[in-house]
Parts: sequence; structure tokens; C-alpha cells
Amino acid sequence: MTLIRRSGSRDLRVDFFRGLALWWIYTDHIPGDILANFSLRNFAMCDATEVFVLLAGYGAGLSYGMRLRTQGYISSAADVLKRAWTLYIAHIFLFMLFSAQVTYSATTLNRIGYLAETRLDVLGDDPYRSILQALLLRFQPSLLNILPLYVVLMVFFAATIWLLRWPRILFALSFAVYMLVRVTHLNFAAWTEQGWFFDPLAWQFLFVIGVLLACAPMKMPWRPRLVDAAACVVLAAGMAVNLVVDPHPHLMDWFSSSVFRYLMIDDKTGLHPFRLVSILALTWLCVRLIRFDQPWLRSRWAAPFVLVGQNSLPVFCSGIVIGFLARLGLEYDDGVMMQVAVNLFGAIGMVAVGALAAWYRTKGKPQPQGMAAGQARGAPTAPETLLPVHAQPDTG
Repeated sequence: MTLIRRSGSRDLRVDFFRGLALWWIYTDHIPGDILANFSLRNFAMCDATEVFVLLAGYGAGLSYGMRLRTQGYISSAADVLKRAWTLYIAHIFLFMLFSAQVTYSATTLNRIGYLAETRLDVLGDDPYRSILQALLLRFQPSLLNILPLYVVLMVFFAATIWLLRWPRILFALSFAVYMLVRVTHLNFAAWTEQGWFFDPLAWQFLFVIGVLLACAPMKMPWRPRLVDAAACVVLAAGMAVNLVVDPHPHLMDWFSSSVFRYLMIDDKTGLHPFRLVSILALTWLCVRLIRFDQPWLRSRWAAPFVLVGQNSLPVFCSGIVIGFLARLGLEYDDGVMMQVAVNLFGAIGMVAVGALAAWYRTKGKPQPQGMAAGQARGAPTAPETLLPVHAQPDTG
């Protein structure tokens, strides 16, 4: 498990917050988990999915954008497609494992409702077509819709990676597609639903923003404190919606403004603009307040999140399986001891999977020289850019 890649120091903020997002995904998927009340979705108009997609784009930009300069388009696009294939295989494996887990639990515990809730009831009604549609990514059970989105985003990136030479054109193209989706509600077709739960045509814009932050970081604005204030207003508005308006819907009667009511629309499928602005505001404040070489990022308490974030694919897959087991535990007993047990079990399990994946990745490889010095000092950050660029592979 290395923190130094080719040139400079690895930006541990990316790993830490990706690991934190994976933990939020774990708790949010467990009904009745008390810790789910402290995840991002309770305090902002975005959640772990936005964090995951933005950082996925950032990691892809760092890894494959750098290769574009040295290897050319064909080789770089081939590497991106290889990564997309790995994600696809992981999704199909997770689909089979999760389906077996849920169907077995439903029949053994006589909880047939599990099948309808996860939309796996079609496996019994039409098993042959459901397997085919799953392979085509048109059948996505509940909780299994993030990896298909990630696969499509990587394919989109492979097709447009050559536009990194002209980042403004890539941004304009991505924004145009996003606006088209917002106007027409264009979406990929699904088998049992009207469209994908996460519309890739909308979410590609957030992914591309992450890519451009890595490959063409924006310059600091002339008056960054104004942007700081605007970001704080956006986050405060999100907190007001979640903590005040949502628990008391009658408060909406006080607001006749259609603009304010528009902010209340919970359109996660099409990446509602307020969700997009919220994650960008949160990103801005994190970058402003947390330098990439902050000592606490290398502390013992941050290490589990960093480890999990550096091995996000196997950790995500295992988290889905562990999370369903945790749900069974809380349905059996939702007391304090069981709450502690399921969350401790989940944390240990995810860290163990991350450690095992890191060991396999580094097994037999020599440790790069200068790693210890880089870990201790960190690399200097360029003050004129929003995010520093340090080469690091998309190992998640």
C-alpha cells in the first residue's frame, strides 16, 4: 500500500473522503441504523453518491489524463475501457452474490417482502430474461445501481478523453448534455422501470467536473472569500431544508416562491441542480479548509478511511453484502448492543477487505525510494490552482 506515485505525494484527501463516502453508503443502506442519521444526506442536499462520483472522476483524470500526454489517445482509451470492464465484472459478480443472499434469506426467514423491496422478485417470475437484462445492465436491483453508472461513465470518458486537450470544449459538451437531460428528462431505458435510477447522461457532468479538476484545475478566483460565502450559503440552505423544512412539511405553506419550492424537489435520478451546486460548494470548502498535506490525514484515526478509499471497489462490493447481514441483525434486535455490533462488524469487515486488497496489490513489489520522506513532508501545493495535480492511479 503506497502513498507515493511517480511524482509527488498522493493526495490523501481523495482517499479519505472516498473512504468516508463508502462508510456513509454502508450506513445509509441499513434500515434502522442509528449512525445513518449522521451521514451527509442528513445535512446537505447531496449525499455519498455525489462524493463518490466526483472523486471517481478526479481519480480517473489523474490516472488516465496523465497517460494521455505520454501514451496517446488509443492506449489511454484502451486503459479506461479495461477499467470499465473490471467494474462490469465486479458488478455482475456482486449481482449474483447479492441475489443469492437476498433470495436465500427471504425463503429461509419467510421474508418474501425482501424480494419486492430489492426488486428481485422478477427472478422468480421471469428468471431467464432477468439474467439477460442484468448482463445488459438494464435490470438493476435496489442497492446495485452505482456500479452500472460507474461503468457507463468510464465508457463515456474513454470516448471523450481526447478532448482533455481542449478542456473548455469538454466542459461545454458535458454541460450541454446535462442541460438536455434537465429539459427533456432523457434517460437510459431500464427493464422493469422507466429509466435508470442514476441517469448517466446527467451524472456524467459531475464526473467530468472531477476529471477537469484533476487535469485542468481552475485558477483561484480574484476574490475567493466571496466564493467562500456563497458556498456557506448553499450548505446552510441545504441544512435548513433537511433539518427544518423536511421534518415540518407545513412550513412550505409559508413559501409561495416557485424558486424555493423548486429547491425542494428531490430529483436524484437527474442530478438536480441544487444537488450539483451543493456537492461543488462542499468540495470548494473542503479544498479551502484542508490542505492535501494536513498531518491528520496521516494519523491513525484517519488511516482506516484512507485505506478503504484506496481500495474502494472491493470495499464497496463487500459493504453491500455485509450491510444486508447487518440489516438482518437489526431486524432481529435493534437495541444498543446490536447497533454497536453491526456497525463495528461493518467497519472491521470493510477495513479488512481494504487491507487484503492493498496487500495483494503491493505483494512482491519493491517499495519506491523516498516514500518515507514524502510521507513525512508531503509535496508543496500550487496556490494558484483549486486542486493540486499529483499522479496517482485510480486504484479504487
